[in-house]
Amino acid sequence: MNILSANIPQYWLWGLWLFAAALGWLIFRRANWRMLADSANLNVFLAACVTALGIWFIKTGIKPGLDFHLLGATVLTLMFRPLFALFGIALVTAAITLWHGEYAAFAPNWLIMGATPVAVSWAIYSLADRKLPNHLFIYIFINAFFGSAIAIAATGLTATGFAAASGLYPLDYLLQSYLPFFLLMAFSEAFLTGMLITMMVIYKPEWVATFDDKRYLLDK
Repeated sequence: MNILSANIPQYWLWGLWLFAAALGWLIFRRANWRMLADSANLNVFLAACVTALGIWFIKTGIKPGLDFHLLGATVLTLMFRPLFALFGIALVTAAITLWHGEYAAFAPNWLIMGATPVAVSWAIYSLADRKLPNHLFIYIFINAFFGSAIAIAATGLTATGFAAASGLYPLDYLLQSYLPFFLLMAFSEAFLTGMLITMMVIYKPEWVATFDDKRYLLDK
């Protein structure tokens, strides 16, 4: 979405920054940072972040603050679990923020384009992990394809609601000219995520923290 800070009320910005700071503190305290001490894990994490950054730069837009681009949040969530996925998207958002110079907009952009899809992706994975059989097809189709489509749709709804509530653009305009295109991107996000996760679980399953050969392949 790439929100412009000039259009956000100051008290909203303060609230969003406080929430983002609390989330950052949670990541700092709860994340298993020893995972990145391994050079192989660090290289994979950094490569994933750079890839996500490249995806975010491939974008289009209809008006200032209303950009469209794929997210890659579900891929990061399945690869590194939610805390490191949030950290990775924070790095991507920080790079985009520095590029555009919209420093005050970091918090709303991270929360909308990062926290929302990661939370949805992790909720779908957790539900499928508890309720559905341990099957490779279920893992790929539900967690990757379906999960990423729902995640980006939820992000579009959140972005639309935020843009309307903050007075960025009228709700009628957003519902007609913004949200439908965001929802159409769900197929592209699902295809990209499904393809990447499928390739990784086949050739590099150790890169996907939520995937276990013993559960999804060897016990079948």
